Amino acid sequence: MSRSATPFLPTLSLGLALALASCAIAPERTAVAPGQPAPSALAAIELAAAPGDWAALDGRNVRITAPLVVSGNHRLGRDGTVVAAFGGRLRSPTEVARPGAEATAVAAGNRARSLTLVLPGKAASHPALWRSGSLLEVAEGEIAVGPDGPRLHLRDAEALQPASRPAAPTVAGELRLASLNLENLFNGDGRGGGFPTARGARTPGEYQAQLGRLVATLSSLDADVVALLELENDGYDADSSIAQLVAALDPSGTRWRFVDAGTGPGDNPIRVGVVYRADRVAPLGRPATLEAGPFGPLSRAPLAQAFRAGNGPAFVVVANHFKSKGCRDAEGADRDQGDGQACFNATRKASGEALRAWLAGDPTGSGSDLVAVLGDLNAYAMEDPVRGFIDAGWHDALAGVDDGQPWTYVYDAQAGRLDHVLLSPALGERLQDAAIWHSNADEPANVRDHVNNSGEQQVTPWRASDHDSAVVGLRLRSVR
Repeated sequence: MSRSATPFLPTLSLGLALALASCAIAPERTAVAPGQPAPSALAAIELAAAPGDWAALDGRNVRITAPLVVSGNHRLGRDGTVVAAFGGRLRSPTEVARPGAEATAVAAGNRARSLTLVLPGKAASHPALWRSGSLLEVAEGEIAVGPDGPRLHLRDAEALQPASRPAAPTVAGELRLASLNLENLFNGDGRGGGFPTARGARTPGEYQAQLGRLVATLSSLDADVVALLELENDGYDADSSIAQLVAALDPSGTRWRFVDAGTGPGDNPIRVGVVYRADRVAPLGRPATLEAGPFGPLSRAPLAQAFRAGNGPAFVVVANHFKSKGCRDAEGADRDQGDGQACFNATRKASGEALRAWLAGDPTGSGSDLVAVLGDLNAYAMEDPVRGFIDAGWHDALAGVDDGQPWTYVYDAQAGRLDHVLLSPALGERLQDAAIWHSNADEPANVRDHVNNSGEQQVTPWRASDHDSAVVGLRLRSVR
């Protein structure tokens, strides 16, 4: 659905590939046939698909000839492992199936297709090679089966095809809206002190590196209005996190502005925010926020602001961040119901209902029915909070991205969308284009630690956050 520039590959060291190949042990390769004696411990059993019972192969050498797709790399920096899958990447069950029995079946299928790869030391030290989506055409090594499932101690990475890093998408439309979870952008006291922060950077250097990655991301999106999540809730003066982000994004101070809600919104340590291109759109009236019901104590308070681009119609952008799936302090209906939606689903569902009711009352006073709800709803596409919007006639702007299999987040090696762009019925008619920039979720977290040839930390958009950014293009002219 989106158009993007030609993607480029992460730097692949030819020397690394040759070194791994030269160190590889080439065992005898023997296929097991019915009635044949078991091969020796050094022989490799060939597998063209995932076996029904890995336990029968415990301690054996295997050669997997079916392609394995890297589906998760969240443990790469900790223990040098990645999760691979037979038959394509693993999808979050409730991204593709309704909660309950359908999602349970997808989860079982994911487990059956999964295999943890224990990487050779040299391969594990190059995290950019192990983006999710990377492909191993052949994998060979020893199988160890434990309580967490099968693990293949990979002998070499000679057959690895690293997934490309996509260029920032070019999205068509007269108006472009985007969202980005900043993954706890905290700037200390705003004057170089106050580190380590409560939830974000531990040092001024870490903060500057984080800020640089986020600026690289936002600069590349070419959006007119951006909903931001996980900002430090520290006001709006020159020392605030949002003010310093905008100053870094636009040192001249001529283009970017932020919406000033006065306080908050809400009193959670993190808040939502909205930034916009003042040379393209103009805010109308004051922002509005909702701090009643589930908002404030659980879901973060939303922030709504009306805008106008030129002589076009007024439209409203709403930044949101619903309660997370973690189970701490969950009680009653908020406990995990075992249907795949995890904890606090009841609160997230109530948050969506309260948000729609609030927006129906025109909280910005703009009189516009062109409303975009953007942000991290902490719910996958088939879960109750998102389906509530769809059932009420809202449009899922990202549904057709990535050939109909969109994702913005990878958790437990499974890809899905926690981040959404939901358009009111009237605004949905104006959708022209949409894209997700997979610059974050597929990247191993420890790519942030890599330095260039001069020993300096590189400032790139890769893994600026743990969530991918989403952007949509809309028509402003009437479609009637």
